[in-house]
Amino acid sequence: MKVYCTLISLLFIAISIPSFAQQGYWQQHVDYTMDVRMNVETNRLTGIQYLAYTNNSPDTLHRVFFHLYWNAFQPGSMMDVRSRELGRFVLGLSPKGDTVRDWDNRVRDRIAHLTSDEIGYDSVNSIRMNGVPQRMIYHETILEIPLSTPIPPKTKAVFDLTFKCQVPVQIRRSGRDNAEGIRYSMSQWYPKMCEYDYTGWHPTPYIAREFYGVWGNYDVSITIDKNYLLGATGYLQNAQQIGDGYGKPGTKVIRPRTADLTWHFYAPNVHDFVWAADPDYEHISAVAGNKAHTVIHVIYKKDSAKDQAWHDLLKAAIRVLPFIEKHFGPYPFKQYSFIQGGDGGMEYPMATLIKGPSLGTAFHEWMHSWYQMMMGTNESLVPWMDEGFTTYAEGKVSDYYYHAFADSVFKNDPEGRKKTLDRLDRELPLGESGAYRGYFLLVKSGLAEPMTTHADHYRTNFAYEENAYSKGAVFLEQLGYIVGDKVLDKILLEYYKEWSFKHPDANDFIRVAEKVSGMKLDWYEEYWIRGTKTIDYSIDAVLDEKDTTKILLRRIGEMPMPIDLLVTFNDGHQEMEYIPMYMMFGQKPDENPAINRETYPAWPWTNPVYEITLPVNKSKIRRIEIDPTQRMADVDRSNNKIEF
Repeated sequence: MKVYCTLISLLFIAISIPSFAQQGYWQQHVDYTMDVRMNVETNRLTGIQYLAYTNNSPDTLHRVFFHLYWNAFQPGSMMDVRSRELGRFVLGLSPKGDTVRDWDNRVRDRIAHLTSDEIGYDSVNSIRMNGVPQRMIYHETILEIPLSTPIPPKTKAVFDLTFKCQVPVQIRRSGRDNAEGIRYSMSQWYPKMCEYDYTGWHPTPYIAREFYGVWGNYDVSITIDKNYLLGATGYLQNAQQIGDGYGKPGTKVIRPRTADLTWHFYAPNVHDFVWAADPDYEHISAVAGNKAHTVIHVIYKKDSAKDQAWHDLLKAAIRVLPFIEKHFGPYPFKQYSFIQGGDGGMEYPMATLIKGPSLGTAFHEWMHSWYQMMMGTNESLVPWMDEGFTTYAEGKVSDYYYHAFADSVFKNDPEGRKKTLDRLDRELPLGESGAYRGYFLLVKSGLAEPMTTHADHYRTNFAYEENAYSKGAVFLEQLGYIVGDKVLDKILLEYYKEWSFKHPDANDFIRVAEKVSGMKLDWYEEYWIRGTKTIDYSIDAVLDEKDTTKILLRRIGEMPMPIDLLVTFNDGHQEMEYIPMYMMFGQKPDENPAINRETYPAWPWTNPVYEITLPVNKSKIRRIEIDPTQRMADVDRSNNKIEF
């Protein structure tokens, strides 16, 4: 038994400590130079790619992998089969009595019905490394290259390849002729090097989820019919030949007298490249009032019914950027583009594809510039660090914007301001309020899975979405409850400072949070991220004992938490009874100095009941409430308050 326990302990240590912690942090680097030509008649693209790959790892690489995303858009593909299989699962009935299936409604069974000219494909015609032809092994959306010569540590290899693609009918993110009539939404369109990190290669097949990429520089030239206007990742290098709103005011545009135009973009230190093209695009832009004077581009298909909304989006972006930078860190690039395209909203470096001019969608996709584009997390393994953090940030930005809007419009009409904000809170599923509703719905459904579940391996789309978006956002909002909202703000800025342009995981974030807060928080990651245990506290009893009042609190749920207990007295004054949780080994700062706070000994997680005594008669108390700010995700709040 002793030997067995020792082996288990050693195994646990080996699993718990990532290799980079022992060897020093490193990450791979790749530079792309691509020259591509789009045929708008056949919807096919041909290209040449030069790829300089730097192996910064301590390992010798005997093979490399590329993503070929568009091979997913063929009948019988893994994405097609997975979507149809999930659609067999019945979630329940709609309010109208219709059967609700676990489809991704954008995909459903549409791939299965694509014809030969509607499918997508990525095909590499040839590939060489350092001038030597290499063998190719196709695994649908993954291309494996067994290397004729390994790539040693701390060396660079140059790949050159030729490729051809057919743009699929728009189904998921990428494609042509989407529902709004945008001709080309060109995301995940080129052979893209898979990431290699301290856990090895990540040749993740494209099943419909999201991504993980290598940092590097992109130099991309796109030749297309001259009647098309483009929006893209990166800075346009030949604006004087293009015009279309990209040139500097007063600069003369000299277009080549050819049927096609070549658009040349350069993007430094990014991990993907997106572009979109349409002959009817409109392009508007403005300069933000932040320190860097970031240029915001809005590129949309002209539609008189929505034109003003796109202009309003541009004004809103200009307005909120200083707030975003103050709370989440500086935006490091000189421009950002909102481009109409895709199937809803999808983020990419320096740009996003959005279906329409919804401000909620725009704010969400823009905040992905922080939580994914600058924090290159592995979205397959920790999608909640992408979508959840972004949903949290979206809520903060939206709350700021709509309060500022209401303040300016209704500055002399307090009642109108209140009604407007109340309506917005009801109608817009933004931020933390919507996230809590989503999380509670997940718990009630019985379909919850640990947030450590691989994004592709969830039993249901529903559980994936609520974990990634809702429970992920609640993770941050509830962290504010544990450490204090002002401390949370400092944590997010320090996280940006330490981990931007790297590949952080959950442990990296928790360590930042611990250093900033001075608390132990590994328990929070264990309960909230690695399991499905829930929080449920109750006020069990309030007992009158002469000149004192005894309050009995009970932990019903399996997840322990610190407790804010607000006592309101008959004369109107209030007192906060604060009970830290034992495993925190610390306490949060007093968040509201206007209310007296009494701090009690930590509540041991082993004890289901906790007792406090107030030096007043029960008759003087009007109300007692657990967590009055409702930041703690208590699954049954009906037993959190007692009114006398």
